[in-house]
Amino acid sequence: MAEILITPQALSERLDDPAWRVVDCRFDLMQPEQGHADYLDGHIPGAVYADLDRDLAAPVTPASGRHPLPDPADFAALLGGFGITRETTVVAYDQAGGGIAARLWWLLRWVGHPDARLLDGGFADWQRAGLPVTRGLPDIAPTRYAASPDPGRVLSTAEVAARLARGDFLLVDAREAERFHGEREPIDPVAGHVPGAVNFPFKQSLNPDGTWKSPEALRRAWEPVLGGGRDRDWTTMCGSGVTACHLAFSAALAGFTPPKLYAGSFSEWIRDPARAVAGGAGNS
Repeated sequence: MAEILITPQALSERLDDPAWRVVDCRFDLMQPEQGHADYLDGHIPGAVYADLDRDLAAPVTPASGRHPLPDPADFAALLGGFGITRETTVVAYDQAGGGIAARLWWLLRWVGHPDARLLDGGFADWQRAGLPVTRGLPDIAPTRYAASPDPGRVLSTAEVAARLARGDFLLVDAREAERFHGEREPIDPVAGHVPGAVNFPFKQSLNPDGTWKSPEALRRAWEPVLGGGRDRDWTTMCGSGVTACHLAFSAALAGFTPPKLYAGSFSEWIRDPARAVAGGAGNS
């Protein structure tokens, strides 16, 4: 695997390289248009904008979670529109400690893209470093991108339920502890978690300034959850399959086997009231 994390200074030295593409993934779940407005107000020179709802997810259905995986052909068209080929190094950033940008990183790995990275510290660290910001929009020549999604990286709700029933399954939830335990739920109509899941809030992988912890520190954080072995069969989830990708990135930095993604996550699990929920008022 290529290096998957890049510093602002290192990225600044590659901004004029046509083989590199920077993607701004800033997004606010509570104000969905804010991310694009922030992009227009100022972004890393040459960066294009990917919207979580429109570009990094498919339309919501009555049976899906809040951010279904995009159709592979649609995602390939997005990448082509960004001028990305399989030879392009793609760097994603956001304002949420990688919580949104990691979704793009994971999608790129899902379709077999060889070199996808996150900007350490995101846009905030770029600004702290005094690096250039522009309002200008890049002029990009579209390409054709051939996407080859790997179905083995994804689990459906039915597969998650079946594996939980067998009792041989490690499911790790990236949401904050208060949401996992059902103490508060600002987004979904039901509070709590999938029975049998364990909690690893995604921000545990970050330093207080929003940069990533060292691989050694991440290994220490993950070992109580995953054990000492590197080959654990495990799956990540969250509210809608977005910050679950952050856990996959964290595990990759730490040197653990990549997890599968429960793409529907909690927002899809609770679509069927017959499915049990642990924690939260009135839940078992």
